[in-house]
Amino acid sequence: MWRGLYQRMARTQTDPSFRFMNYGFTDEAELQLPERDEPDRLFIQLYNMNIRDVKIEGKEVLEIGSGRGGGASWIARTYNPRSLLAVDYSAEAVRLSQNWFAAQENLVFKEGNAQDLPLSDDSFDIVYNVESSHCYANIPEFLQEVFRVLRPGGKFCWTDMRDPRTMEKMQGQFLEIGFSIESRADVTKNVTDALNLIDKGRREMIRQSAPASLRKSFETFGGVPGTPVYEALKSGKIQYFRYLLCKPR
Repeated sequence: MWRGLYQRMARTQTDPSFRFMNYGFTDEAELQLPERDEPDRLFIQLYNMNIRDVKIEGKEVLEIGSGRGGGASWIARTYNPRSLLAVDYSAEAVRLSQNWFAAQENLVFKEGNAQDLPLSDDSFDIVYNVESSHCYANIPEFLQEVFRVLRPGGKFCWTDMRDPRTMEKMQGQFLEIGFSIESRADVTKNVTDALNLIDKGRREMIRQSAPASLRKSFETFGGVPGTPVYEALKSGKIQYFRYLLCKPR
């Protein structure tokens, strides 16, 4: 269901101001942003939370699941990687991102499957993945691909939601594939607080852009308060996690 809704959104929602799809993150540490980024502060803070413990400047970086490209654009112009390749399985989302961010010389968007990346072994210093992997059919294949394309000593920054039992299983998969875990955190409250803050705007956007028959589905996809995903996060049935992983040298 998530994949289908995402593909429909990529095809039909072409508003260039809609460049972030994540749930957002409230942060106690104030993030300095230029005025043009302030409307997207909560969404940017989720990206920043995920990557802030790694040094990006001068590195070769890969985003898997780049969506509408807003996060990749912000990281590329804020942290100055040598290059940032942003991969997404939706050709429409990639096309939008290529058009919107064409002026950024250190940023490239490419169509690709997270479980079968069209990329060489040992080719990136950092890989990051934000609120995307819950849509993937085969998590071990995804993690194996991340491990394959990372250089020895490379970092993998991952954040997404899982129920506790599935997260325990996934943590085991991280280790089985060969990653070491440098840090982990439960950031559920920061995410649900952000969802509360963006509630009105997200409902209005869905009301204006989605057909009436699909509004409830899009609200669930967007984590709107009162929907099953939001209530599961509030109750603890689903939690939002952040991991920093390393491929050993």
